[in-house]
Amino acid sequence: QVQLVESGGGLVQPGGSLRLSCTASGFTLDYYAIGWFRQAPGKGREGVSCIASSGDNTYYSDSVKGRFTISRDNNTVYLQMNSLKPEDTAVYYCNARLFPGRDYWGQGTQVTVSS
Repeated sequence: QVQLVESGGGLVQPGGSLRLSCTASGFTLDYYAIGWFRQAPGKGREGVSCIASSGDNTYYSDSVKGRFTISRDNNTVYLQMNSLKPEDTAVYYCNARLFPGRDYWGQGTQVTVSS
C-alpha cells in the first residue's frame, strides 16, 4: 500500500521545538520533491517548505525562514521546527511530488503552540 505518514506533532510552549517526520511506505522517495504544508483553523493550506529530490535545493516561506529546517534521509523527510510561535499552530501535511498529477499526501499531524 502506497502511503505517506507524518509524525512528531504535539503540544509545545512558545519558543519550543518539534521535529516532524514524513515517511513513505510502498514506494521510494528518491525521485520525489517533498513539500511541507500547513492548515490553521479557518484558513487555507499554505506551503511552508520544500526540498528537491536531490536534496540540494530547499525553499522556506518567509514566515518560517530561519526557524525551520527541512532535510531528507533515505525514505524519510524531516522538518525541524525551532522557536515555535502560536501562529505556527496548524495541521502539518507532507506531499511527495514526482510530476504534476503524480503526487501523494499524508494524513497530517497536529502542531499546537500554546502556553
